[in-house]
Amino acid sequence: YVPVGAPCNVCLREDDPRYASITRMSPDGKTVSVYASGVRNTVGFDWHPETGDLWFTDNGRDHLGDDLPPDELNRAPEPGLHFGFPFCHGEGIPDPTFGKDRKCADTVPPVFSLGAHTASLGMRFDRESGWPTPWGGSVFVAQHGSWNRSSKVGYRVVAVHLRDGEPVGSTVFAEGWLSGERAWGRPVDVLFLPDGSLLVSDDRAGAVYRISRSG
Repeated sequence: YVPVGAPCNVCLREDDPRYASITRMSPDGKTVSVYASGVRNTVGFDWHPETGDLWFTDNGRDHLGDDLPPDELNRAPEPGLHFGFPFCHGEGIPDPTFGKDRKCADTVPPVFSLGAHTASLGMRFDRESGWPTPWGGSVFVAQHGSWNRSSKVGYRVVAVHLRDGEPVGSTVFAEGWLSGERAWGRPVDVLFLPDGSLLVSDDRAGAVYRISRSG
């Protein structure tokens, strides 16, 4: 599975359907197809440990203000679904330029909104960390942080909590990379180790952190 981002902030490239998509290729590389379309820019994706469905983050477009549109957590249980870009953003927000060309009702909305301009990148399901409630079994998302907002947001790791396989809310799991309006670190990706600890990569500080339970 290979994500191919949009070559722009917001545009429609009908000449090549691989733009703004997640493609899927066979192990020998001979067969390549678009698995999910309308995906502006996904950096992190993982498979649900019980259903096997593909879940992924998606970064929303810029220049619609401080609070629109949200970054997204999406679910693609089957190939051929369209997730809105560039026609629709978030849960039913038509694009000012392209919204007239396709209705939001004809696209798949996100399963959870991750906040505007948070730059939500890497994500992983917690399968067997053994962490207590509310962390255990959540989806952990690295938020790289905003660059074009009047006050900065993101620069943290959030946990999206699930109930019966559906997102029911989120809490901040790790923060501190943003001090006032100065960011000294920017989380990029997360990865669980077999012992249940969580690795967090940071491309501003050039570091990888390991977060583990005490006791």
